Amino acid sequence: MIKITSIPLCAALALAGCSGNDDPGPGSLQSSTFDGVADTEMVHYTGTEPFWGGAAGGGMATYTTPENPDGAEFPVERFAGNNGLGISGTMDGVGFDLTITPGECSDAMSDRSYPFTATLLIGNEQRQGCAWTDSQPFTELEIP
Repeated sequence: MIKITSIPLCAALALAGCSGNDDPGPGSLQSSTFDGVADTEMVHYTGTEPFWGGAAGGGMATYTTPENPDGAEFPVERFAGNNGLGISGTMDGVGFDLTITPGECSDAMSDRSYPFTATLLIGNEQRQGCAWTDSQPFTELEIP
């Protein structure tokens, strides 16, 4: 288990495009808001060590573990930053902050390749995983 307290700051910096300031200022590079996942799409996420997963869409998220396979359901807000998608809420009184970024991902436990990485912060506990959507699914890897 990794305990990191600076993750909210890192997530805020990574998704800084949400600031609403359209003028990047002199000498700054213009960047655009991440649009790799449509607002209407359900985002699915999974991770290992410990095992966790869930989905988010329509203003709600679920979070599952082997101890709670039915999962917890709670409201979330979703926002697009410069480099990815943020999904935030409160689950059982604890902060739930999920960052989805584009990039090939493997959970190292299955023979799948996912189109997104997932970084989850529950309270002060960080978890790494992978993510996909219905329009951008995972693919099964061929074993030689």
